[in-house]
Amino acid sequence: MATTPRERARAQTMADITRIGRQHLAEYGAAALSLRAVARDLGVVSSAVYRYVKSRDELLTLLLVDGYDDLGDAVARALAAAPGAPHGERFLVFGHAIRDWARAEPATYALLYGAPVPGYHAPAEQTTGPGTRVVRMLLELAAAALADDALRVPAPSAPAPPGLAAVFEGVREQFGIALPDDVLVAGMLVWAGLFGCVSFEVFGQYGPEGLGDDGAELFTRHLVLLGDALGLAVSG
Repeated sequence: MATTPRERARAQTMADITRIGRQHLAEYGAAALSLRAVARDLGVVSSAVYRYVKSRDELLTLLLVDGYDDLGDAVARALAAAPGAPHGERFLVFGHAIRDWARAEPATYALLYGAPVPGYHAPAEQTTGPGTRVVRMLLELAAAALADDALRVPAPSAPAPPGLAAVFEGVREQFGIALPDDVLVAGMLVWAGLFGCVSFEVFGQYGPEGLGDDGAELFTRHLVLLGDALGLAVSG
């Protein structure tokens, strides 16, 4: 559908605000974000920016959604470039796409997966969908492998207590993916472990010297172990 000049101008302004906001996020950190500073670098008076973004919290939400979308797009592109690959190989592609994006966008990654910004509460109705997109891709990888008999499903464990069983059922309903409880348990472990490995590297938890050129190799070995925990045959 065709857009009007006014709509195009608004979209361009929102894109400029987002771009400058991400630059300021990298330079000053989330807690120091300021709409006045964004307006200054945009070359307009602050009241002009307030017509598009009304508060610092709205700016943070804008940057959160943009970051989740950017990460999700990067992972989707990587998976689309490996159609028909074995499920274990696609899991490696999935994991490395997350790591590559995080290393290229450490400030935005920190906003998404680092410490909460004091005084800010992300609105679930705007952030839950984009924020769970990568998790959905992980569950879809597991479901595709299960459908192809390429996922080792453990023998059923003891029934989950009611509260945990409700969590599992909520996951199945939210994503529309029918996976057994024990696969969901493994998926949650892999989700936490994968992002934990990425966070350790991005946030410098391996020490002042970091991992250097060996970071990708160590991460691949971590992915092999995580893929095994999920029930996938992964060769690094």
